[in-house]
Amino acid sequence: QLRLVESGGGSVQAGGSLRLSCAASGYTASNMCIGWFRQAPGKEREGVSSIYPHYDQTYYSDSVKGRFTISQDKGKNTVYLEMNSLKPEDTAVYFCAARLGAYCGRFPYEFGYWGQGTQVTVSS
Repeated sequence: QLRLVESGGGSVQAGGSLRLSCAASGYTASNMCIGWFRQAPGKEREGVSSIYPHYDQTYYSDSVKGRFTISQDKGKNTVYLEMNSLKPEDTAVYFCAARLGAYCGRFPYEFGYWGQGTQVTVSS
């Protein structure tokens, strides 16, 4: 059973940085895509970024492009989300999720495995 555990959330001031980690265990495959999603209070969960190492593909939403960087340490089965120039509107619970398949999705319904989430709070 694939298990995902996020870490690295916290509270920072606007302009600051955080690095989130998503550690995968139990199952790994070359056709596994890892995505980061976030959900702010009262809002729907939205896709932030994803990585599909098998095809060397990455995706970023327009709202984080140029500020966030997704990467993977294959030896540690861990995916990172480096978040720079954080804004108050980045405040949310951040989730990592996994999808097994021939493509890497961008929407929550495309992902079947989820972590428990980690809180990111950015103050102005």
